[in-house]
Amino acid sequence: MDTTSAAQHSAEVAAGSRFHFGENWRQFLTHLNETRIAQAETSLRKFLEQDRLDGLTFLDIGSGSGLFSLAARRLGAKVFSFDYDPQSFGCTEHLRNKYFPGDANWHVEQGSALDRDYVKSLGQFDIVYSWGVLHHTGHMWDAIDNAMQCVRPGGRCFIAIYNDQGVVSKRWLWVKQTFCKSSRPVQLLMLAYFFVALNWKPAVKGLLRGRPLEFWTDYDSSRGMNLWRDLEDWVGGLPFEVASSGELLAFFRKRGFTLETLETTNTLGCNQLVFRKQA
Repeated sequence: MDTTSAAQHSAEVAAGSRFHFGENWRQFLTHLNETRIAQAETSLRKFLEQDRLDGLTFLDIGSGSGLFSLAARRLGAKVFSFDYDPQSFGCTEHLRNKYFPGDANWHVEQGSALDRDYVKSLGQFDIVYSWGVLHHTGHMWDAIDNAMQCVRPGGRCFIAIYNDQGVVSKRWLWVKQTFCKSSRPVQLLMLAYFFVALNWKPAVKGLLRGRPLEFWTDYDSSRGMNLWRDLEDWVGGLPFEVASSGELLAFFRKRGFTLETLETTNTLGCNQLVFRKQA
């Protein structure tokens, strides 16, 4: 990322128009262990419907912590990772240096999914992966379109986008805007409120089974995530846009993609879709 882009990112965070994703990912890495890495690998295997990625090229757009770039590399893919957030770039680079030092088959850069010339310069890949990222760019549909350009004919695009819940999504946008413009003490109060609001039911169920902390320890074991770090992302994650699975299907089909895998949600979570580009 050039100096101008880095300064712009810092200004957006300071102005309260962008969440500090990179700092959140930096703290997530303090909890990263072999179990979480294995869960990330399992998630990729499930949605891509193959056990190994040997010989395939894998583009991770908005690599965040670097966890899924690491998972793809451990499954044998040649990985290219980039992120707009300087700290996210640092997190991904840290994992590359820790687990694959000096590896020529995992490249990490800073870059923006909205920079069409930059994205185009990367070339085309067998797998383009962007989970829960493109709705945080501020221009989601442009970012999705740019990502699609990186899929080679016959290749696949695996994305996850926040589900459109209508009025509920508009309320979440207000929550995120309020969070990002608030002082840290106010942010912590908001996080405490939503922690209780979103988790009291599973906490009670676990308590009745004699496992009062299972809502925490068993949280999203399918992707290796961490409850508190996801909570802060949910409450503060700006920019924020949403789309229905139907809108995404129509957008990709018009551009020569066919749907292979779809997992939808009726909550504030993400719709997950894997598309294949016509050869």
